[in-house]
Amino acid sequence: MTHPYHMDFPVSWEELHRNARALSLRLLDKGPWKGIIAITRGGLVPAAILAREMDIRLIDTVCVTSYGKSDDAGTEASQGELNVLKSVEGDGEGMLLVDDLVDTGKTAKYVREMLPKAHFATLYAKPAGKPLVDTFITEVSQDTWIRFPWDMAYTFVTPLADREK
Repeated sequence: MTHPYHMDFPVSWEELHRNARALSLRLLDKGPWKGIIAITRGGLVPAAILAREMDIRLIDTVCVTSYGKSDDAGTEASQGELNVLKSVEGDGEGMLLVDDLVDTGKTAKYVREMLPKAHFATLYAKPAGKPLVDTFITEVSQDTWIRFPWDMAYTFVTPLADREK
């Protein structure tokens, strides 16, 4: 199977935390906020950091699945059918809608229609989904697979000079 991703963008815990704090700083002046709605599962960790940094105590979730299981290399080839496991009431007014990234925009479009008055914030944005996000920190190319720290483990890597040609 051919993957649409040609580049890797590994994100460390430290980098993720730094980007989430930068996002918090950008969002503080745009409030006041009633609460946060995290898009599971990717939005959970950024939402926790934003909640702490912005002193927000009301946190809810929209539970959506769209990616299948990873292949042996940890790359998920493409988005599948959207499946909403849990929604929230209301139109999102005064709420921050948080996810780790916006990729193709498929999930973002669906959740924005569900919560049209929420302010949508992500740490990372790709060109196809960027128009759907109100605030983000880092833009990456569409053909880049972002490897989040919760999907990785430290492991031995063979030195470049010792790899087979």
